[in-house]
Parts: sequence; structure tokens; C-alpha cells
Amino acid sequence: MRRTSFENWPCPVARVVDLFGDSWTTLVLRDAFYGIRRFDEFRRSLGIARNTLADRLRLLVDEGLLEKAPYQADPERFEYLLTDKGRDFFPVLAAMARWGDRWLTGADGPPITFRHVLCGHDTSAEVVCAECGEPLGAGDTEMTAGPGFPQQLLQREEVRRRFGADA
Repeated sequence: MRRTSFENWPCPVARVVDLFGDSWTTLVLRDAFYGIRRFDEFRRSLGIARNTLADRLRLLVDEGLLEKAPYQADPERFEYLLTDKGRDFFPVLAAMARWGDRWLTGADGPPITFRHVLCGHDTSAEVVCAECGEPLGAGDTEMTAGPGFPQQLLQREEVRRRFGADA
């Protein structure tokens, strides 16, 4: 079955969904943050089929979020290590966890707690403005066409409406 690709859409959310559109890819990356590195460790942790895991690890390596490093020569075996690009996905996972804690957690409370090692406190993700430091919310944030938005799409009426009159 062929799936729709969003990799060329002029929207970062669509591009991320294209890459992480299935649950296994995100969970494999999450487990890499838990310190899991080896194929069999991922398989045991996730209960994932070998072929599915191999596909997801290959995707994450091809996309530069994980790198493959040999740890045994005979037979040849590899471990999967987070790259800078992969580590940069951490705030996304933290934001997903915060949303899940708010909307999907039962009466017992969050199953996982984030502890900030530098200050020693339990914490959660907070999306803030990079300029003023205030929290970003849907009601006080608007999306505008950025410099990389295709000019030919800005000519379409529905796109101009979406981004306002000065798009």
C-alpha cells in the first residue's frame, strides 16, 4: 500500500509527520533516549517485529537521527547512537509527554517524570518564545509565510487568506 508523502510540502509539521508518521519510528527514537542501542534491546523493549525494527532503524540512520557503529566483528553487529540531529528531537518528545500527561494520564499520575539534572527538579516541557521567553499558546501565536514558502503558492487565494493579507 502506497502512502501519501508530505516531504515536499511547505510546512514543517507535514514534513515531520512524513518522517515520523508511524508510531514505531517515534518509539524507536524514544528508546534511544532511554539509552537503548542494540537491535535486540530495541526489539525486547518494544515487542516489535524484526523486519519492522530493521526498517525503522534504517530510516532513522538514513535521515541522520541515528548512526550505526560496529560493536562486534564476528558476527558483525552494530549499535545505534543518537546524532546531534537525533538529540535535537528531544524537545518534541518532551512536549508530547507533557501533552500526554495532561490529557491521557489516569488518576495515578504521570507514568514517567522528567528530572532536570542541572537543577535536580522534576519538570515538564514548556514551549516559549525564543525572543521574550513567554509561553507560546494557540491563542496568542499566528503562523505567517516564511522566507522558504514557495512564491507560486502565495498567489493562491486560500493561501493568502490562511496567512493574512500581507502574505
